[in-house]
Amino acid sequence: MQHKNILVTGGAGFIGSNLCEELLLLGHRVVCLDNFATGKIENILHLTQSYPKTFQLIVGDIRKLEDCQKAVENVEYVFHQAALGSVPRSINDPITTNEVNISGFLNMLVASRDAKVKRFIYAVSSSTYGDSKVLPKVEDKIGKPLSPYAITKYVNELYADVFAKTYNMEYIGLRYFNVFGRRQDPNGAYAAVIPLFVKQLMKHESPIINGDGEYSRDFTYIDNVIQMNLLAMETENPNAINQVYNTAYGERTTLNQLASYLKEYLSEFDPKISSVKITYGPNRVGDIPHSLASVEKAQNLLGYNPQFNLKEGLKEVIKWYWENL
Repeated sequence: MQHKNILVTGGAGFIGSNLCEELLLLGHRVVCLDNFATGKIENILHLTQSYPKTFQLIVGDIRKLEDCQKAVENVEYVFHQAALGSVPRSINDPITTNEVNISGFLNMLVASRDAKVKRFIYAVSSSTYGDSKVLPKVEDKIGKPLSPYAITKYVNELYADVFAKTYNMEYIGLRYFNVFGRRQDPNGAYAAVIPLFVKQLMKHESPIINGDGEYSRDFTYIDNVIQMNLLAMETENPNAINQVYNTAYGERTTLNQLASYLKEYLSEFDPKISSVKITYGPNRVGDIPHSLASVEKAQNLLGYNPQFNLKEGLKEVIKWYWENL
């Protein structure tokens, strides 16, 4: 693919910064839009220094249409990663989650439509499957949402589809399944389970598993997610466009298994970690018991071929946290 002008919203976040980095390595020109609500300047400082001519940072908020309009000027592809994640956060503050994830999303769609962006690639969530008990999760079979966050992400899918039909826009939606990897923040009230547990184990603190530890997740390493985003941009298969895809590895792991792997791999750096106890607390409101993706649709239509299973990804990320925490 020839070098393109690309916007990454939320580009200073965990997934967004990794995506910006890969796009720049491939020679594209990248605009990063972020308000630093959850993103961090340190995630992209090396990009501003290494790519002064092809990387542009716009400090702005997707809740402001004028910021979105400025960011999409002369842009061919949009990767919309900006959102307020976390089911518990959405339960504690549904209004802000709605403003960012729905109103902000709509602003980006309108700005992209008016700028005649070629394709709008956006992040959604496995939480869309809600109370559906079907395993593995297949894209066209969903249940009722179990949290405000899940509602916002499903509304994103509905809006994108309507804009495609009404305004002849191209979109691809990616339903992320428990993404983990380098630069994922282990701090704060809404830290994801893997960075949180790694940080706690490195401090010899007992991680707390919500419930009995038998809830399972399809943990997905960041490099698999980057591969999916690039495929979504590069595909010329007409059947692949205006679709939503599971973005996962296609394998489920219980939280008890996850904790065991983390202790095992961290013990190679610090043997004392092997004796840290795991503790258990109540189940979290809004949590889906089990999550496992079918990635068959992405394989067939996009040529998706995830390279990292959970264990391989954990070894990579533990090394990163050991060197950076």
